[in-house]
Amino acid sequence: MKTMIALGLCLGLGSVHAAMVTKNIDYAVAGKAMQSVLVYDDAAKTPRPGLVMTPDWMGMNANQIALAKQIAGKDYVILVADVYGTAVRPKNADDAGAAAKNMYVNRADLRARINAALEQIKAQAGKAPLDGKHWGAIGFCFGGATTLDLARTGADVQGVVSFHGNLATDDPALAKNIKSKVLAMNGGDDKFVPEEQIVAFQKEMRDANVDWQFLSFGGAVHCFAIPTAKGEVPGCQYNERTARRALALMHSFFDEAFAAK
Repeated sequence: MKTMIALGLCLGLGSVHAAMVTKNIDYAVAGKAMQSVLVYDDAAKTPRPGLVMTPDWMGMNANQIALAKQIAGKDYVILVADVYGTAVRPKNADDAGAAAKNMYVNRADLRARINAALEQIKAQAGKAPLDGKHWGAIGFCFGGATTLDLARTGADVQGVVSFHGNLATDDPALAKNIKSKVLAMNGGDDKFVPEEQIVAFQKEMRDANVDWQFLSFGGAVHCFAIPTAKGEVPGCQYNERTARRALALMHSFFDEAFAAK
C-alpha cells in the first residue's frame, strides 16, 4: 500500500486533500546556527516513522522542501536537515561545490551536524505525528554521503537510504559502528561515483558485516531522483522512471526495517 502511495505522489496524484505542514526548527551545533525544516501531512493523524533527509549539495531551499513533501505523504514525518548552517545558502553550483567541499574536509563536523538533526526530529515526538520508535534517514548526492556517515556513527536508526550519493569515507573502520540496514542506490552510468569507490564501499560494508544492499539502475546518471536536475550540471539529470523505481524500493526497504521494531 505504501508503495502505491509513493507511486501516486511521484505522478502528482493523491495530494488534493493533503494538509502539508512546514515548520522551521532552529538550534545550534558547536556554536553554529542551524535551521532545519520539519515536513508532514497534518490531515493524516496516524503516528508514523520519522526520517532525516539531507539535501543535495545545494543545501536548504524550496526545491528540497518540495521534494520532502512529496516523499513524506501520509507515510513519514521528515526533517530536512541543515548541515551547512544558516549562514550558508548556496545560490549556484560554485557556491554549492565550496560548501560541500568544506564539509568533506571537516567530516567530523558533518557527522556532528547530521546527528544533531536526528536529535531534533526525535525531540518532536509528541508535537508532530511521530510514532516515537521508528527512525530512518535518506539523502541525495552529497546528502547521500551525509546519510551514510550518520549510519557510520552508530546512530539509533533502523534504516538509511542513499540516492546517488558519494560512497567514500574518510575512515572505513567506522562502519563497524553501523546498527542500521543500509540501502545505496546508484545510477549505472553515474560518472561522479567511480567503480573503485563502489568496490571500496562494498568491501567496507562486507568487512563490517552490515545488512546492506547496493542497487545500480541502468541508463541513469547522477541526480536521477532530483526532479529539478535538468542537466545544468553535466552528468546530473533527473530520470522519472528510475526515480519512481527508487522511491518504491525506499518504501519497501523502510517497511522491512521498521517491521523489526
